[in-house]
Amino acid sequence: MDANNHSTVTQFFLSGLTDEPRFQLPFFILFLLIYSASVVGNLGMILLIALNSHLHTPMYYFIKNLSFIDLCHSTVITPKMLVNFVSEESAISYHECMAQLYFFLIFAIAECHTLAVMAYDRYVAICSPLLYNVRMNYQVCSCLMAGVYLLAIAGSTIHVGFMCTVLFCKANAINHYFCDLLPLLSISCSSTYVNELSVLYLSAFNTLTSTLTILSSYILIITSILHIRSPEGRFKAFNTCTSHIAAVTLTFGSAMVVYLQPSSVHSLAQSKVSSIFLYYSIAYAEPLDL
Repeated sequence: MDANNHSTVTQFFLSGLTDEPRFQLPFFILFLLIYSASVVGNLGMILLIALNSHLHTPMYYFIKNLSFIDLCHSTVITPKMLVNFVSEESAISYHECMAQLYFFLIFAIAECHTLAVMAYDRYVAICSPLLYNVRMNYQVCSCLMAGVYLLAIAGSTIHVGFMCTVLFCKANAINHYFCDLLPLLSISCSSTYVNELSVLYLSAFNTLTSTLTILSSYILIITSILHIRSPEGRFKAFNTCTSHIAAVTLTFGSAMVVYLQPSSVHSLAQSKVSSIFLYYSIAYAEPLDL
């Protein structure tokens, strides 16, 4: 297509969750309450762990980081979505859209790898309790979280870098409630083959490597638990992992449904519904072991 036939898109319009006006206010109230609970819960978790010296352990260090990621992730999406519920036009500028996509991906990827790091932490705690303080000292924990954030920033930069090469013509209506990869690619007027490959491969890398780490950790954890003779000891050891398992199942299950499908069978309506589960599983994924 000739370059003269392109019109520069300076803003997009988000379709939101529904086009029915009667649902706008109820959805606004619902998501405002959920967002408020998420902010209060995550901030409370961070402050409680920071102020209580008894909680300055590796497990709660990772929970504090997970709460920070959840707080930032919800703040990237929800305020704009709430504004769109009560405004006549749900417009977002091109640069705001790219910024939202960039930070959304950072915290989504960081969530995956943080859950994997937490699984490793629990493996060390249950399988090597005598060496726990040595193998999970402050320097090791800090390096693990630094690696998480580096992977998240690298993955997000690659995605958004490729997205900035995509051309958008007159179509600027995004069939989603925030700027996400697949809805943006669906309205492009240029080839998105490289972008779709990057979505597939990077999503597979982030979800599958994290999943394999978690599965390997839990196989060793379960094996170790089965060798505990006391039923009370087995129950106590397994109980420390249940909330983490629930968070992993919700987060990775929804992420795989949203991103690990070929475009030929991908439905944006299905993606929108699945991403709601992904988003709120992330927003409330921190294990509440306090």
